[in-house]
Amino acid sequence: MNRSINLALIGASGVVGRKILTVLEKRDIQISNFYPLGFSTVGNEIELKNSKYKILDVESFDLSKINIAIFSAGSGVAKKYAQTFVQKGIYVIDLSSEYRYVEDVPLVIPEININEIKKLEKPTLIANPNCSVSQLLLAIQPIHNELSINFINVATYQAVSGTGKEALAEFENQLSGNEDINVYPKRIAGNVIPQCDIFLENDFTKEEMKIAWETQKILDPNIPVQSTCVRVPVANGHSEAVFLRTENKTTKANIHELLMQTDGIKLIDDPSNNDYPTPYEHANDSEEVFVGRIRVEEINDENWISMWIVADNVYGKGAALNAVQILECLINENKI
Repeated sequence: MNRSINLALIGASGVVGRKILTVLEKRDIQISNFYPLGFSTVGNEIELKNSKYKILDVESFDLSKINIAIFSAGSGVAKKYAQTFVQKGIYVIDLSSEYRYVEDVPLVIPEININEIKKLEKPTLIANPNCSVSQLLLAIQPIHNELSINFINVATYQAVSGTGKEALAEFENQLSGNEDINVYPKRIAGNVIPQCDIFLENDFTKEEMKIAWETQKILDPNIPVQSTCVRVPVANGHSEAVFLRTENKTTKANIHELLMQTDGIKLIDDPSNNDYPTPYEHANDSEEVFVGRIRVEEINDENWISMWIVADNVYGKGAALNAVQILECLINENKI
């Protein structure tokens, strides 16, 4: 197996693309050859490990130079190019939603379903989950393994950075007094918008259905999931209010123990001292998923667990970090 890592990053100059560069550097991924690819940004320079690289044109790039590609440029780009890369013998990690729901495309959170990577026999496309789903499932998987979750209700409070550079610029302009509204259906500064993505025929938004579809594909196909996704005037960091019904009884101390034993989770749960996660304090280029406000109760003979989850949706588990962890798994499993 070729151990030379020849990596292309499509969308290197975007919000998530730049964070991928940071994660690659921080985790010291040894890359033999690196090629940032783009479209309108061709010729611009980006930096990785103190070396400068010019962004090359996707259309004219020689695919024989690479064996792994990370797509961070949206569904349209993934739909047009990703399968072509795979057909050329290249592993593709795609951060868009384009292929997440295709049955034979693995949707991977390495801490949960690394076997999806281990069983790969040839270069393929690997989907990176929705940012809200990654932090949710990392926190609730140990609970499901021990207590059998049979219903999930979640309300997400999603930062503006999840929509990209244009949304962040619009948010900042509105904070400065500009009233232009282009990215979101309503003003986001000083507001809360109970809509992420488009509405579907069932009156849920596509983002809300993504949480259900992806939870069932990754964690358990039998768990009903109900969600409300809200855009909030926060630059970065997604928060979630989560309510779980379980088959088995538990205690708050047991939930604490489960979470403290889980890689990637940091427990912050001391409400008597106002100690709990917030995006301002904990979603600043952070890798961990932070969990607090844990409550355990019995309602009408049903077992319920409530919790609050916060994570960096761009740098962290929701996007850049998870994609690079998938890359690490491919390397460690000798797939490239």
